[in-house]
Amino acid sequence: MRKPPVAPPATFVIFGALGDLTRRLLAPALVNLVRDGLLGKGTRVLGVAHTEGDDQSLRDVLDDYIEDKSDWPNMSANVHYRQGDFTKPETFAALAKELTGNVVFYLATAPGFFGTIVEALGDVGLLDEKDGFRRVVIEKPFGTDLESARALNKLILARASEEQIYRIDHFLGKETVQNILVTRFGNALMEAVWNRRYIDHVEITAAEVVTVGTRGAFYDATGALRDMVPNHLFQLLSLVGMEPPGDLSADAIRTEKAKVIAAVRPISPDDAVRGRYAKGKIGTSKVVDYVAEADVDPKSRTETFVALKVAVETWRWSGVPFYLRTGKAMSARDTEIVIHFRDAPLSLFPDAEGGKLPPDKLILQIQPNEGVSLEIAAKAPGPIVAPVPVALNFAYADRFDIGHRTGYETLLYDVLIGDQTLFQRADQIEGGWAAVQPLLDAWGKKGKPHAYKAGSDGPPAAADLLERDGRSWHSIS
Repeated sequence: MRKPPVAPPATFVIFGALGDLTRRLLAPALVNLVRDGLLGKGTRVLGVAHTEGDDQSLRDVLDDYIEDKSDWPNMSANVHYRQGDFTKPETFAALAKELTGNVVFYLATAPGFFGTIVEALGDVGLLDEKDGFRRVVIEKPFGTDLESARALNKLILARASEEQIYRIDHFLGKETVQNILVTRFGNALMEAVWNRRYIDHVEITAAEVVTVGTRGAFYDATGALRDMVPNHLFQLLSLVGMEPPGDLSADAIRTEKAKVIAAVRPISPDDAVRGRYAKGKIGTSKVVDYVAEADVDPKSRTETFVALKVAVETWRWSGVPFYLRTGKAMSARDTEIVIHFRDAPLSLFPDAEGGKLPPDKLILQIQPNEGVSLEIAAKAPGPIVAPVPVALNFAYADRFDIGHRTGYETLLYDVLIGDQTLFQRADQIEGGWAAVQPLLDAWGKKGKPHAYKAGSDGPPAAADLLERDGRSWHSIS
């Protein structure tokens, strides 16, 4: 197997360097890249935040989150801190005097600062690529609806080119997510049946056990639909639904993904369910009602759960529904894609378990236990031909060493080498918002989410969404 090249040295300027994202995910990911020998010598981190501090104070904060510290000393010496206000021109003027060569600007800030920071970087010339590349990584949520996403894209692209912008979605750094391309286009067997003739429907689930916790103010202004659907879930949908690209270049893959998202029919409120967790138990932990969480409006109508029936109007997928669901405070942490194949054309086995064999299923497990499972029929031992469902399983952890990974390693490495394959393009962002805009409009005017008990699989209305089509959700586990 070809060894990946060492990334060119660069300065990571992280706006919001003392935040949770930097501490829990970005810093450990960079240390893992050092351990893997993929960061160029001279790579450094320059943290920017409004809190008073110095180089050592930032190093101390990050140190608490580095599990394997064997390579941390090699990196920590190149970690520096600058106090600065993101709204003040002098912050960026000072950076302009200090920064040379390759620079990655990582916006690990509240979404309200995205446009402000990119404008300020452009105003002082920090996005000019005169002595090296200049790239900007922008976290989600990218906008709050179609109009705001378009406005943010317009503002950012007035200061930088699309090739400089990396709209990041950490789901796409998961090995199993990237493995969708290999599963589909590296196996003739899979690609032969990857169409409406053989597939009955597709499920995409992103279930979390965590509640809103300390993020009540942010979440109450966002909700599950905005937080997860136009980005995470639509990115997974596009990888499942895309046509084979001409090659593995970023532009070819992103163009095919954009076509799928553009083909998603705007979702009707009749094909959507929104829920909100009520008090209950997750394991042994008691959970309060959502509206009793800190910084949540007691009169809130914000949803913590969404289930959708999505139609992709392409030649390959016409008539094949995609069922999407995501929620907090659910029974298990489980992100997966389930491909449900059609029934065999004729039932030849009256002694099948339950009287009828279930259709084959391909399960792509994204988290927490990354892997692939193919559920097929096999004969049970004995003189009678009695088929039973069995699973052919592959787990990444059984085959590869993937411990201590945050999911950001591949994404940060790709930013450094200039590979935009796993990052969203402007048209993908806007296409996702266009599909959910009817729901934002309808839910913003009236109605309340269906209640579901914390620690459950969501509201009964979500099950009804599939039952009306004669289907049921794959169990969350």
